[in-house]
Amino acid sequence: MKTLTPKADDIERRWWVVDAAGKPLGRLATEVARILRGKHKPIYTPHLDTGDYVVVLNASQIILTGNKADQKTYFKHSGYMGGEKHIPFKTMLARKPEWVIERAVQGMLPKNALGRQMRKKLKVYADDAHPHQGQQPQPLEL
Repeated sequence: MKTLTPKADDIERRWWVVDAAGKPLGRLATEVARILRGKHKPIYTPHLDTGDYVVVLNASQIILTGNKADQKTYFKHSGYMGGEKHIPFKTMLARKPEWVIERAVQGMLPKNALGRQMRKKLKVYADDAHPHQGQQPQPLEL
């Protein structure tokens, strides 16, 4: 029996739209990463990008369970001595709600060129409006 590897022409990409309002960040990110990788398809291959496009709306209304909204921080370093910053989740959500979801999904994708290619198929918006109506995205229930 032969193992069939899908060619680039065999991969059909669909567009999905997800409403993030009131959804926990981690649970949303795992489902979005699964769709971006293509694990929901029977032709899934780990070394190929078989995933679909995902549009996430209402990123500013994402929630965290428990006390994580008060305790979670994002770390960044300038490269200089003493140049570390810890930015609280609430501040980052108010400043850049799209970045919070992109960062959570990024951590669940491969850390190589394939993961960067998958990440380009993620479109995140802070509110309901998005410019992808022409692609006719299907609603994805989580």
